[in-house]
Amino acid sequence: MAEQPAVTLDAFLAGQTDATAVRLEAGDDARALIPHLGQLETIEIAFPGFKDGRGYSAARILREAGYTGELRAQGDVLVDQLAFMRRCGFDSFAPEKPLDEAGSHPFPYAYQAAADDTVPIWKLRHG
Repeated sequence: MAEQPAVTLDAFLAGQTDATAVRLEAGDDARALIPHLGQLETIEIAFPGFKDGRGYSAARILREAGYTGELRAQGDVLVDQLAFMRRCGFDSFAPEKPLDEAGSHPFPYAYQAAADDTVPIWKLRHG
């Protein structure tokens, strides 16, 4: 079965479609999707530039609200960001340019809790 293309947040909220994939642009409010998370298979979050971190917040909001579907980072995604994106809840990536993921996260520990299940290093130490 072919993957359904993502529609804009505005089109989805206006009820103009029965899409199961939505694309959030950098200025969109991810909280608008919370009442609809059960009907979405994929949420694609745009990264127009590597300096624009709003997508990280959107991902965490959606995961903390209970979204379990595919969360895709699309756009100016760099290999150095992948580990941090995964910690915020992204599980797929559609970068503008091909990535070489070899050695993208050499340090196996995290310092703080996030949307993933990684136990922070301080908690490992102090039980």
